[in-house]
Amino acid sequence: MFFTIIIILIVVLVIAAIMINAFQQHRAKQEADRRNEASKHRKIIDETENVIMACSNMPVSQRLMGILQARVHNALKAMAELGAGTPDIKQRIADAENSKNSAMSLDSPATADFSLPDNDKLIIQYIQAVKKLRILLRSEHSKGKIESRIFAEEDKSLERLQLKVNIETLIKRGRGAMQSNMLGSARQYFEKAIKALESQSQPDEYILSRTATLKEWLTAIQDDLKNANAEDRERRREAERDELDELFAPKKKW
Repeated sequence: MFFTIIIILIVVLVIAAIMINAFQQHRAKQEADRRNEASKHRKIIDETENVIMACSNMPVSQRLMGILQARVHNALKAMAELGAGTPDIKQRIADAENSKNSAMSLDSPATADFSLPDNDKLIIQYIQAVKKLRILLRSEHSKGKIESRIFAEEDKSLERLQLKVNIETLIKRGRGAMQSNMLGSARQYFEKAIKALESQSQPDEYILSRTATLKEWLTAIQDDLKNANAEDRERRREAERDELDELFAPKKKW
């Protein structure tokens, strides 16, 4: 009887150890999942706030700014529910909500004003920011956070902005090549820009105006290249004529 009790106690202890270990593993998995989820939301907040900062120099609508602020607001609330936020998480949530409501209440369209950044590094950052904006917009639409109509309008506006950046960059490089008398390179830049503009299915005033200007510049370059080639051929003919004259000239007697 005594041995039976001991065996029962051992079995109970083994079962208890197994259950405690399983519980600890379950808690550890829950904690790891919570950390992973919090890290995902923190990443959403960081990348969205970086894009919001980049938008300060970009002609985007207040509605789009509101969409970005809503993305930050939702991620902050999710972190608070996980208990993974910083001590000031409540204030950050309130600030994000105010920014979202303020942007949404204005609902102004994207401004038509556009100026290309001064140097190539800033231009690259500008292009990356526009691409990132379109990715975030598509992500929010896929989650059902944005109506399809609003998504289509904002994405079209960003597509036009992306086109303008690309075209103005090609024009800047083409004009620079012209100033350096690199007409062949300038022609390639302008031809590439014209091709991109003419590929648009719904040309607007910007596309029509830029296409006309680029074609004028391209015609001028082609005329300059023809003149340069003609002058070069004439110089070669003159050089060959001088060589023949010298070859067949009467020899001098000494």
